[in-house]
Amino acid sequence: MKLILGLVLPLVLAMALTLLVGVQDAGLGNLWNALFVFDPADPAQVVIHSVRLPRLVAGCIAGAGLGMAGTIMQAVTRNPLADPGLLGVNAGAAFAVVVGALLLGSPDNGMIAALTFPGAALASVAVFLLGGARTGAAGPVRLTLAGVALNALLLSLISAVILARSEVLEVFRFWVTGSLAQANTRPLLAMTGTLVIGTGLALLAAPRIEALALGSALARGLGTRPARVQLVALAAITLMTGSAVAVAGPIAFLGLIVPPLSRRLSRHHLRREIFVSAVLGATIILLADTVGRLVVAPAEIRVGIMTALIGAPAFILVVRRLKPGALT
Repeated sequence: MKLILGLVLPLVLAMALTLLVGVQDAGLGNLWNALFVFDPADPAQVVIHSVRLPRLVAGCIAGAGLGMAGTIMQAVTRNPLADPGLLGVNAGAAFAVVVGALLLGSPDNGMIAALTFPGAALASVAVFLLGGARTGAAGPVRLTLAGVALNALLLSLISAVILARSEVLEVFRFWVTGSLAQANTRPLLAMTGTLVIGTGLALLAAPRIEALALGSALARGLGTRPARVQLVALAAITLMTGSAVAVAGPIAFLGLIVPPLSRRLSRHHLRREIFVSAVLGATIILLADTVGRLVVAPAEIRVGIMTALIGAPAFILVVRRLKPGALT
């Protein structure tokens, strides 16, 4: 009960700040009216209903999706450096969107959302294969280097596309750093459903993912098929990351910050870690977005930049705490 309260209360506070705080603050009365007795003639209610509420939903989707994806990636690979951003999954989704914009002209928001999933899936498979996860040889450095290399390759290809076709630049501006500013134009309902499916897959596979932590040989002895479990985990990661990128663009480091906190709070119980990661991820991204909107108001700092400011020191801290034997 204490754990639930300790997670839910900060999330509720972050949600309230997202809805109430901005260039023009709104009162609790305006919030109540906007949610339950909406008056389209009231500017304050329109801002809450049409701008801040979609932003809240998008933040919850992106934060929960990336938090859970990072937790699953670290559990499957036994790699504390695994993160959808660092391992190139976000870049894969963004690359697919930019290529789609090149081939299709100006794709609508539904098409953009659809393009993120094959990009995320291909990047996930590439990093896992290059990093040796399929054979059980994936160490933190090997997987991280594979992700960094893939990330650099995809960013180079994106730059080449932009140089060739300048009209793609407007699409790239959104996808180069994550943002919730365009949340009201994103397919939030569809991405919520996609995230729920990915979460369901992760919860179903969680006991077998925990068995993989004992080693491939012992996991097989317990009746677990490592290849099948990794495939299900990759599907869950793709759905989670794809839904997050579809509504907020690529947001780095969130999948790295959340899993260590969730492991400590849930005492290394994977299903509980998934739940905790979802709540923590949503809370962190909503708070980061609120701070980003306030510090340079009326302009804003994109949430992807805010999470990077937090995540880069966290990454260095995780690397420094790794035992020497883990870096092989």
